This record gives sequence, C-alpha cells and structure tokens, in this order.
Amino acid sequence: MYNVAQQTTHDTKKRLETAVLIGVHAQNDNQFNFDSTMEELEALSLTCQLNVKGQVTQNREQIDHKYYVGKGKIDEIKAFIEFHDIDVAVTNDELTTAQSKTLNDNLGIKIIDRTQLILEIFALRAKSREGKLQVELAQLDYLLPRLQGHDKSLSRLGGGIGTRGPGETKLEMDRRHIRTRMNEIKHQLQTVVEHRERYRNQREKNQVFQIALIGYTNAGKSSWFNVLSDETTFEKDLLFATLDPKTRQIQINEGFNLIISDTVGFIQKLPTTLIAAFKSTLEEAKGADLLLHVVDASHPEYRSQYDTVNRLVKDLDMDQIPQAVIFNKKDQCDDNSDKPVSEVPSVFVSSRDDNDKSKVKDLMINQIKEALTYYEEAVPSTNADRLYFLKQHTLIERMEFDEDKESYMITGFKKQ
Repeated sequence: MYNVAQQTTHDTKKRLETAVLIGVHAQNDNQFNFDSTMEELEALSLTCQLNVKGQVTQNREQIDHKYYVGKGKIDEIKAFIEFHDIDVAVTNDELTTAQSKTLNDNLGIKIIDRTQLILEIFALRAKSREGKLQVELAQLDYLLPRLQGHDKSLSRLGGGIGTRGPGETKLEMDRRHIRTRMNEIKHQLQTVVEHRERYRNQREKNQVFQIALIGYTNAGKSSWFNVLSDETTFEKDLLFATLDPKTRQIQINEGFNLIISDTVGFIQKLPTTLIAAFKSTLEEAKGADLLLHVVDASHPEYRSQYDTVNRLVKDLDMDQIPQAVIFNKKDQCDDNSDKPVSEVPSVFVSSRDDNDKSKVKDLMINQIKEALTYYEEAVPSTNADRLYFLKQHTLIERMEFDEDKESYMITGFKKQ
C-alpha cells in the first residue's frame, strides 16, 4: 500500500500590474476627442498587459504645469490607489519632468505617460535588430531630459511595465553614457538607412511603381498587405501589430510589377518626434507613388481616425502623394449604417471577402493610371525584349497585333 502525499496546488498565473488611468480634458485643446483618447489609453494599457481598475478624469481650462491634474485632484487619485491597491498610474498625455516628479512624490507609485506606454508596445513588437535599435534609441531619447530628479521614479521601476528595451541598468546610466550609446545606435541605423536608400534608388531607376499602405493602428493594413501580396505576415487584433517594415513585389494587370509596403499604424496624440524615431517603417511610404489609406469603417470613431492619419501625413510632408481609401471591415458594419465616403477615390470592402480583392486591385489600377503618363507604341513582333519590358514596367491598356506591319500596337501608361 502506498501513501499518497497530499498535493498542494499553486496558482501559476502571472499577476498583472494594476493600473489607474488619469486624464485631463483641457478646454483649450480642441484637436482631439477626449473620450476616444481615453478609450485608446485603456486599449494601449491592455495591450501592455495592465489590469486597468478604472480612470480618474478632470475638466480644466488647461493642464496644470506642475501637477498635470489640479492639486485638489491628487487626494482623489490617492484614495483610488489605496482602495484598489494600484501599482501604476498612466497619464493620457506626455508628462514634463516636473509633472512626472511631482506625481511620483505625491502618489508614491510608478508613473507612466502615454508616450512611454506606446514605446513599451514598440519594445514588445520589435522583432528585427533594426526595430530593437530604434526602440532603444527612442526610449533613451525620451529619458535623457527626464533623468534629473528621477532617482525615486527609476528605483521604483523594479520590473514589469516601463523596463523593456534598455532595461534598468541603462536607465540608470548618466547622460554622457546615454549620449554615447545614442550615437552608436544612430551610426548603426544610418548603415541600414543607406542600404535601404540604395535599394530604393535602384527601384526608381528601374521605374518600379511603389504603393504604401498607411492607416490607423489596427485598421487592417497587414490583412490587406497579406491579401494583395499573398503573404502571411503577423496579423492580429492588436495595437501596433506591425512595427518592422515589410515590402513585397507583386504583379497586377497580367505582368505590371509594383512594390507594396506595410507601415506602422498611427494613433491620436502620437508625437511626430516619436514617429520620426521609427521612420524606417515610413521611409517606404515617403517614397511611394500612391498611398492606400486603410480605414476601419466598423469603428465608431472611424472619421476621427481618418482625420488623425491625414493630419499626421501632412505633418510628415507626405500630403502631396496621391491617396486612395480602403474602407475596411465591411463585414463588421451594421447593415443600416451609411456607406462611408471620402473626397478621394475609395472602396468599401472586407479583407475576408475574396470578391473584394478584385475591387481593391481595380482601385489600384485606376489610381496608377492617374499617376502615370499615357503612351502609344508600335513594337515589332521580333522585339521580344521590348514587349517583355513594357509588360513588366508599364500598365498596358490595349495590345493588338497588326498583321500587315507585323507589329504590336500598344497603348498604356508609364512613368515619365
């Protein structure tokens, strides 16, 4: 007879850090919809695996320069923190050094602002060496002016959110070491940029038409990238699922070669400087001949998201590039809702519907024609090389064989 020892079970489920969201609805800021930015802050926090217990918001004429919230609101936040045993306070705006230090001194817990939260997600998402270097550069660039008076804040980081990427040891480096490390990273990234530039110049020399998918985060850019390029890239219902740039060559119109690129998603209150730190994913978009703007038409704030992307496109000096819109996720829209419209050519589709692939390709072909120059050419049937070149590098509209002249009469569109 065997004695069976009584087994004790242990809960191996990882405990998530608890968080409170703090937002100030500044009356002097009409650029963003406050409620939607708070919803996004919660989505960003959940993406960072924070257990959000609630939010504390305040209407003010403007953000307090010292406390972020009004001084009287601090007690309410402290009571919430004590009652819910909160680990992290997440603010809806980028904090100054003074605001971060004052909140830290008063609340006694880890303080993370919106920019840090986004950087955290970037640190989670970056897979390539280049992506990881860019995350580290952006985090160090963010930390550099904020090191003074942050001894308590840095010592409280301990682990969890706010410590990915550079890590604790690098967070505690002095300014001189941080600047040295930033210069090292910039030098390494410059090599990548130069390689990408040479590759892009070669494509331009070969007259390859370039299309870039842009749009709000989680709008479905990667889904359409996969559909159009027959690729299987990382595609998930997550914020900033795409960070590392992806570029593929595809063929349309029975032979016309073009390059299609996927880019990092935009979001409200995403500082342009932060986008610049990850500009490698946008370099492809900046050199594009056509921007395909993917919009999640099922989102209640899709119009606001659409405007946010266009505002950032303008900030990045990309508004001169022709644009067409893919209103995506038709399958998730209410049948009674109005069909979305825009001032530029658009389609209302779903990446899950096979029939919609041809609609998007037709949209692309029409917009490519608009961007190219019409031509007519007679090519002798013996000149196979020229025929092959035209099929690959121009968008052929009509090709007829003239038996008398033993030539192909070709009309189409080409780059100037």
